Amino acid sequence: MSHWTPHPPSPSTLGDHAVPRDGDHLAGKRIALLVTGGIAAMKAPMLARSLRRQGAQVTAFVSDEGLRYVTEETLAWSTDRPVVTRLTARAEHLSGGDSFHAYLVAPATYNTINKVACGIADGVITSTLASALGRMERGECAVLICPTMHGSMHTRILTESLEKLQQFGVTVVPPRDDYGKHNLPDDEPIVVSVCRAISTSPLRGKRLLVTGGPVPSCLDAVRRISSRFTGALGIAIAKELAHCGADVDLVLGSGSVDAPLWLNPRIASSVDQYEQMVLGSLATTAHLGAVLSAAVADFKPIDVRPGKVKTSDGDWTVHLRPTDKVIDAVHRRFQSLHLVGFKFEETSSHETLMEIARARASAHGACVANRGEENAPGSAQVAWLVVPGREPVRLEGKPAIATAIRVHLEHLESIHRMAHN
Repeated sequence: MSHWTPHPPSPSTLGDHAVPRDGDHLAGKRIALLVTGGIAAMKAPMLARSLRRQGAQVTAFVSDEGLRYVTEETLAWSTDRPVVTRLTARAEHLSGGDSFHAYLVAPATYNTINKVACGIADGVITSTLASALGRMERGECAVLICPTMHGSMHTRILTESLEKLQQFGVTVVPPRDDYGKHNLPDDEPIVVSVCRAISTSPLRGKRLLVTGGPVPSCLDAVRRISSRFTGALGIAIAKELAHCGADVDLVLGSGSVDAPLWLNPRIASSVDQYEQMVLGSLATTAHLGAVLSAAVADFKPIDVRPGKVKTSDGDWTVHLRPTDKVIDAVHRRFQSLHLVGFKFEETSSHETLMEIARARASAHGACVANRGEENAPGSAQVAWLVVPGREPVRLEGKPAIATAIRVHLEHLESIHRMAHN
């Protein structure tokens, strides 16, 4: 459009300093955001807001050098709290009665990293970190740093300092490697690292397999039988579990939604490859559970034609046979796994869907079921979590489905822990 007719924005219930919530993994948590003197400091306000989107209360500490790249007013606006720029008689670096659950240094410069590793506390950032390390040693908080600097500054000195800090228990958030520099990562992987570092979920440190997206059957070298599903739900589930500290193996079909690289997704291009990835992953490493939301093709051709079938060849008759149910193979081989299966129906009644879901849940442990005809206002997906011995739980939208699965797995793991204590 070459012309915009000016009109007021749509009304919002959010206040000027408020942020929309993406989740509650940091609800009730106090985070100290320590901003040092790198050019990446200009991204700190948006990072503060991303932390707040998970429910965190964020307080910014910024050095004099950091104030060359970001203003105190911008940090105050983005955190909705006063900014600490110097140490006073209130001993802000000690955070006495209002201690922090996590200290995040982003960006962390060469100078700051090496000073902290050597025990130097000569400014607002390094003095705060000296106190934070003491708290961390007593198990009272987490400390995370995001190294950000030019590649020429990645010296043996820096390597030794980072190794030393990690041995102390500091979490180093891997930088984004671009253009010969260690760049500040996107906000999401940083926020996930903070969530994981202070998570109290019983899933923390547990390995879980998550699958999602449409897994196709091949007809020839270029054509496939697939479904209209996108893979967005599987990605949402993987993110939810990763935020609470689980180690997630993500296997996706060829969907239209890309998973973020920090999830390290693996892509299955066929039903056979999907089965190999799932069973191979579970056989290689011990897993607590598997959430199998992938829309695996229900049929595959008896014969896959080599190359590309030409239209000039005329009519093409394809004989299909049902594919094996991978979840059944998983259940047979790994009976101790906490399994969550999925069932989608079209042109079925709610009663029929629940009957099918109860049978699946009875066989595998839990089933998330939905119908193509059932949507909430705004076209949000409606699904039902069905667990043996409980009433089905109605869920609206992918975030709610992902959260319900996380809570279900946490409940199972809590029961398991109690039984073995």
